[in-house]
Amino acid sequence: MTASTVWTVLSILSTLGALAGVEHTLRTRREARGMLAWILALLLLPGVGLAFYLLMGNVPVQRKVRRRARRRQAIRVALAQRARLLADHDALNVPELDAAQRSLIRLASRVGETVVTRGNDVTIYQDAEATFLALSLAIEEAQQHVHLEYYIFAPDDTGRAFRDLLIRKAQEGVEVRLLIDAVGSWWIGRSFLAPMRKAGVKVAWFLPWGLSSRRLSLNFRNHRKLVVVDGRVGFTGSQNIGDEYLGRKKKYGPWRDTHLRLIGPSVAQLQEVFAEDWHFAAGEDISAPKYFPEPKAVGRIAAQIIPSGPDRRPHGLYQLLFGAVGDALNDVCLLTPYFVPDHAMVLTLQTASLRGVRVRLMIPSKSNHRIVLWAGRSCYEDLLEAGVEVYEYEYALLHSKVVIIDGRWAMVGSANMDERSFRINFELTTMLYDAEPTRELQADFDKLLVRSHRITRADLAAWTYRERLTAGLARLATPML
Repeated sequence: MTASTVWTVLSILSTLGALAGVEHTLRTRREARGMLAWILALLLLPGVGLAFYLLMGNVPVQRKVRRRARRRQAIRVALAQRARLLADHDALNVPELDAAQRSLIRLASRVGETVVTRGNDVTIYQDAEATFLALSLAIEEAQQHVHLEYYIFAPDDTGRAFRDLLIRKAQEGVEVRLLIDAVGSWWIGRSFLAPMRKAGVKVAWFLPWGLSSRRLSLNFRNHRKLVVVDGRVGFTGSQNIGDEYLGRKKKYGPWRDTHLRLIGPSVAQLQEVFAEDWHFAAGEDISAPKYFPEPKAVGRIAAQIIPSGPDRRPHGLYQLLFGAVGDALNDVCLLTPYFVPDHAMVLTLQTASLRGVRVRLMIPSKSNHRIVLWAGRSCYEDLLEAGVEVYEYEYALLHSKVVIIDGRWAMVGSANMDERSFRINFELTTMLYDAEPTRELQADFDKLLVRSHRITRADLAAWTYRERLTAGLARLATPML
């Protein structure tokens, strides 16, 4: 067979594959602009476009959702019994809540299918060293079980330190379970995990990826960060396990996250999320009462854990953010490392600003995903025209995902402001309905402003031809990011 014949065959196969991808896109329920972007990519770049479609665009969601639903159904009755333990801690009728907060609670409860619990103690960590120290101390004190769920658990110095701590706890007789995402932590080798498994630590992968698993799609990633110790202490937020989160990698430099330690009734909700994810990934039922101790009020903060993902209400997290911004009366502050809004999100922020709400958006000036950074920058002009204040944090790679509304409501979690977090990934968000933690988050936002550059029309006018072209190309790619 000659080279020209081989090339012809490959061209025909590539074209047929691209047409099959177009046909699948037309049959798949998704946003129109996303469909158009993928169709153009498939037709204009048959080989490359098809490869990316198979990895990131082919979203066979219904099969995955049905599989996940079957796993949830198997333990639903037991988890429902655990959830009833929170009835005495339901915060909906707390007299201190105003009408706007009650409106958000009703929305969040329907979207997240969880209740708002009162009596929580919440500690906010902005420093990675402090977060890892608090997490290590909590694990050190574990008596019964430690459950960990991470998108990234890196096999570096930080990862090894936590691995050795988990090994030691397992050797002491503590049940230790570690759930890690198969794409986020793809570089973890068997040699890193072997000592844990030998010591009795149970390790599971979330949706393994590769030829051996007959699964090539990179979608449906478990982006959650979650730790539960003895069913009484919980950690969640945006910080993974790795050296880079401590600012130890020169490539990224200083790194900044927002993480929470929770003690109180809301920890049972974190445990429920882990129990569902663990049952789905490992097939083990951990809905027994010993993993769900009787909830006790230890503080005064009303909080709610909201799991989101393709197996739950479509666009639930999106609806929550829309509702919160729409209810804002005075001030909206948004912190996100990856800002890739669709037209509806831009309109929501513009509308809030035009009706007199002060809307401030902060993203990092440097990013580990340059195309995502420029996709967000491509929206600056639209936001500035409506009076939205846009800031770029210059000191560190800002990885926090925080929304603050009117100093009375806040959300902290793992979700970015992009289509992937809102629609495709499994995310975890904590809602805080209390002035105390909200004021703390607001004070931190104000501190960050000191080291941020406010974007002006002059900044946009000073963009070079190359920067304008980059912004345009990034904007074109936003439906696929």
